Amino acid sequence: MQSNLQAENTDLNGITRRIIAAAIEAHRHLGPGLLESAYQACICYELGRMGLSFTREVLLPLSYKGLQLDCNYRIDLLVEDAIIVELKSVEQLLPVHSAQLLTYLKAAHKQIGLLINFHVPVLKDGIRRMVNNYAESPSVLSRVEGEEAESLLSSLRLSSRLRVSAVNRRPR
Repeated sequence: MQSNLQAENTDLNGITRRIIAAAIEAHRHLGPGLLESAYQACICYELGRMGLSFTREVLLPLSYKGLQLDCNYRIDLLVEDAIIVELKSVEQLLPVHSAQLLTYLKAAHKQIGLLINFHVPVLKDGIRRMVNNYAESPSVLSRVEGEEAESLLSSLRLSSRLRVSAVNRRPR
């Protein structure tokens, strides 16, 4: 019998596969070189046909020490209220693009994200799946205060970024 966590991960993986299938279908018909907005419209069409719920251009609130910042960050697509999809149409994906998605995952408290670059001949070469394993553990943080807590949180954030970059690094 599967645990709830295993079942949830299986569901997320299935949704992720369907999102990738929608992106491949759009890329197959349009090819590389168009603006992100064209690919977004086509992916949304395909996701709708698949029966997946999605929201476009989701505002991402950002706060700093309790202050709500009016920065107007937007998630390209949020699918099934669970998976963030960040679309690009650039010559090549750079570390800043991965950092952007990871930041969105953390700020939105989501676990899985897809970074999809349509400016490639074969779409599978432009897809990166990222996992946000960062979680503030109340049991650990309740035992530390002040600067020690900030230091602990900083090290947790760093280790999460390192894990993501190591998982997404391709052998050359």
